[in-house]
Amino acid sequence: MSAPSRRPEIRRRRARQHKITTLRKRLASAKSDADRDRVTAKLHKLAIASPGQPLLK
Repeated sequence: MSAPSRRPEIRRRRARQHKITTLRKRLASAKSDADRDRVTAKLHKLAIASPGQPLLK
């Protein structure tokens, strides 16, 4: 019996990292407080799902 493939896990991690980097870029370039709050909320939601390193600095 073979072990399960890690490809879906790797794809999921890469997609998540890509999403985090795009959100961080949007946060850095946000002009208004409403945009900043919206992006911060999305990053916070992602951070709750994965404890460890903080996503916001």
